[in-house]
Amino acid sequence: MLENLIIQHTLRVPVADGPPGDSGTVARQLDATLLKAGFKASLPLLEHISGLAQGVATARAELVVEAVSELVGDHVEHNSYFLGFPHDVPETLDFWVQCVHDALDSGGKLPPGLVNLLALPKYGRYQHTYAELLAAHDELIPSVKDRLTIVHLGGPLADEAHELYLSLAGRPTPLGDTGLTLLDHLARYCVDAEQPESIPVRENRAVVNAGRLDAGHAPLADTVTDVLRLACALSGGDLTLQTVTRFQTFKRPVRRVLMAALEQVVAANPAKLGDVARYARPWQRLGERLHPHEYPALPHAQDVFAVARGEKTVRSLAGRVEIAFAAGEFGHAVELLAKAPGTLMRSLDRVVRSCPPGELDRVLDTVSTVSGDVSGRVLCSVREHLLNRATPDTARVFVNSEKRAWAASDERPPLAPSAIEQLGAVLDAELARRLPAFDDLVIDPGVLDLAVPLSGKADASGFGVMPRGSLARVHGSALRFFTYWKQAQRRTDFDLSVLLLDDEFKDAGQLSWTSLKGFGGVHSGDITEAPEGATEFIDLDLNRVTARYLVPQVNVYDGEGFDHVEESLFGFMTRDGEQRGAPFDPRTVHLRSEMRGSGRVALPLAFVRDDDGGWHAKWLHLYLSGTPRFNAVETNRTATALLTRALLERAYLPVSHLVNLLRAKANTSSLYRWDREFTGPVTFLGLSRPENLPEGSRMLGITELIPL
Repeated sequence: MLENLIIQHTLRVPVADGPPGDSGTVARQLDATLLKAGFKASLPLLEHISGLAQGVATARAELVVEAVSELVGDHVEHNSYFLGFPHDVPETLDFWVQCVHDALDSGGKLPPGLVNLLALPKYGRYQHTYAELLAAHDELIPSVKDRLTIVHLGGPLADEAHELYLSLAGRPTPLGDTGLTLLDHLARYCVDAEQPESIPVRENRAVVNAGRLDAGHAPLADTVTDVLRLACALSGGDLTLQTVTRFQTFKRPVRRVLMAALEQVVAANPAKLGDVARYARPWQRLGERLHPHEYPALPHAQDVFAVARGEKTVRSLAGRVEIAFAAGEFGHAVELLAKAPGTLMRSLDRVVRSCPPGELDRVLDTVSTVSGDVSGRVLCSVREHLLNRATPDTARVFVNSEKRAWAASDERPPLAPSAIEQLGAVLDAELARRLPAFDDLVIDPGVLDLAVPLSGKADASGFGVMPRGSLARVHGSALRFFTYWKQAQRRTDFDLSVLLLDDEFKDAGQLSWTSLKGFGGVHSGDITEAPEGATEFIDLDLNRVTARYLVPQVNVYDGEGFDHVEESLFGFMTRDGEQRGAPFDPRTVHLRSEMRGSGRVALPLAFVRDDDGGWHAKWLHLYLSGTPRFNAVETNRTATALLTRALLERAYLPVSHLVNLLRAKANTSSLYRWDREFTGPVTFLGLSRPENLPEGSRMLGITELIPL
């Protein structure tokens, strides 16, 4: 399992242990199979497979194929209700009438009144097998625009696992659920190996600490909240502390370790008790499990629970800042915030709005002084915030840790352009100072319009998934969405739809199970249950689409939600207009994301038509609450349009912003071209490693671009 996860996360195949042999045939078969899925084995990987004994080579090849197939969604069968989709799809009403006729012709009787489509024998259920679907379609004719992703040879499993562990644990941004699960596997596998110099994200630290504690090592903690998160991790709870965790009954050795960690933190800095009140209730519940009264030799740890119970008062920094603002003591409030630079940065908008005349220079000096003690992620976050404060937002969009989104009116007065400019210059200077200088920096142009990944919590796992707000050019004239789901315990009906919006974000049409054709597109047909898995498609001819915005969505019409089905996927493919083939072909998949969220309506991304007629995709990663049953594009179009407009009009900090700072420090820098001939090792900034990079080159991902 670990090897599979490493391949999917890094596109690097760990070196196989085994006797040498001659398996050239296996290597050639592997390369041919990968090409059909849109992948290509690098020359070193093929040479490695060729040099293994046949049994080992075959097992390694099967591992690689299984990993990449799952990555793009090719591990399941994607059948379509209409056998000839996207051709031979009837008009919606004609299809419904035909279903009624078929029911009567087969001897069935319809009850008086309204007809229930779900009760008709042929509605919502496959009428042919997957094999019959494939037989009805020609083989896909490859196009030069089809995706081709390189799979590289890595090092020994232990080295690959350790390198990935250091990368994930030391990442400056939070990980999503899939990333935290992978980090947990790696932390336990690498518990006795060299550890990262720092683990800046607290949720990531909690996962690592859980592995350390199970292996008998002391946890890494410098705040009392680190210990609370560790208790949540050990109990399988919420590491973000946003939802209630039911703490397990801890064994005495574990209780002793947690209490000792609290003692060490508070003894070193009693002011850390000020953090307890924020999570008083969780601390009270944890105290019921730790029995702090049994540890009289740990008085500082006991103080944590005394504060939580209200028996001891320690005013937090946030409380003192509020008192200063309420008293009109602006200067004192800034002085207090300067003691917690991260809090100052997160409060910067309020500070500037509250700033009396003539005090802005003081704020700028304070920000400049403390900026060196603020994480790079927070600096980038504030820099992005400033990009959107010259004018009020169309709507303020809030997204919680479960990716549920809602909007509110923006009643904040805008910041003065001069303040935005001066604060931006201070932040850019600090970011530039921290960025390294490279001898030869080569940049993949495809990363420049991506959003700086300030958090991985919002992003779904999968293939080709980008941070929220990222832009990517769409190539090809045919755009095809797909959603796949497999119910776990009860009948579940997901519905794929697309909402079309005009230049003013007003309704310009839809494609759904109630509107199978029109607006330049066609729907593959409604599937209403998925005991063995089901897929719905929407095909759009971009040359015929007149709308400005396309917003695909997946609605839970009935049954299990996204967090409860056995599997749930969304993706899109692009094809040239003349390419036919089966409805699903992995070579044409550019995005495959897992859908996991507590809402009942998923909005993975939106598509925007440019002034020149081209199209871009912009990642949303949002979920709407929806209703318990019968969610449909017709009932959520207003909320969808509002959220889409707010996010499409919002300015996200682009990777190009950091790249410009980076290029100013590099000795040489250039944009990558596939036909470039390299004379020596380079530092390559991109999403995946090109095959023609020289030996010794360094690969730099966009997350690594954020300075610590």
